[in-house]
Amino acid sequence: MRIWDNIFVQGSSAQIKTIAAELGFAKCGIVPAHRLNTGAERLREWLNRGYHGEMGWMDRPEHDRADPRTVMPQARSVIVLATNYFTPHVHPDDAPAGKISRYAWGDDYHDVLREKMRLLLGRMKGEWPEINGRICVDTAPIMEKEWAVGAGLGWIGKHSNLITKDVGSWVFLSELLLDVELEYDEKIVEDHCGTCTACLDSCPTSAIVEPYVVDARKCISYATIELRDERLPDKISENLNGWLYGCDICQEVCPWNRFEKPTEEARFEPRQGETSLPLDRIDTMEHAEYVERFRGSAMKRTKLGGLKRNARHLRGG
Repeated sequence: MRIWDNIFVQGSSAQIKTIAAELGFAKCGIVPAHRLNTGAERLREWLNRGYHGEMGWMDRPEHDRADPRTVMPQARSVIVLATNYFTPHVHPDDAPAGKISRYAWGDDYHDVLREKMRLLLGRMKGEWPEINGRICVDTAPIMEKEWAVGAGLGWIGKHSNLITKDVGSWVFLSELLLDVELEYDEKIVEDHCGTCTACLDSCPTSAIVEPYVVDARKCISYATIELRDERLPDKISENLNGWLYGCDICQEVCPWNRFEKPTEEARFEPRQGETSLPLDRIDTMEHAEYVERFRGSAMKRTKLGGLKRNARHLRGG
């Protein structure tokens, strides 16, 4: 198979999707690289309201998050992938422990997805040596959910997470930018949230200020992971509902997650079988133990001081 005039021959996109499925990606869509003008407007309004809190990196002027060519100027196509991370475990409620968000139970998803994306790009270059690509996993300044919608993977729910009809919302998103044109997906999945307000009604801090809009400053996940203050805001600390790191309430109540399916990726299974951590263990944890326990885990994001602060608030301190 060759490339003529920088355009793949017919059938290449289907072959890419086959490779992605073989590597364990739950969904794959392919769209042309361009600027997401509508998404850019929504993002700017959200930032102007201050809903990003202290996440200043989201508003850096040098990063046009709506245009993937900011990341890769020669990008012509965006391959959007969803990876299922659901594992059928629950939080124990028989001990004084702090709950961990499901996405952080296993190995750091950044590492897992980058490895899978490198395998995907490698397989593609084996077929088409002329191509060049850029792997994007979460940390790249790209509007992942908007691209997932455009690629037909699902729709953005009222809780602002992507929902797929196949496996619900327990998915990680990643993108592969390519410098060639492909055959593109055009079918968009319509919004199936309907009149449901389960996520808005269940959020203990009213962080979902209106359908599809989350004020991070009110969000338990933001507060327990991103916020660096020595104390949590009163509205958060009074409504932690047992969460030590992150929060899954809006996804747990989503009716579409009745379609959740166990992932085939063993690295997303809970490390050491833990979906929660004993608070007394956090209280006494030293830096060396922290480094060893959370090496290769997404939970290192909040640092030891943040975990201790969260545990202290869970105890009512």
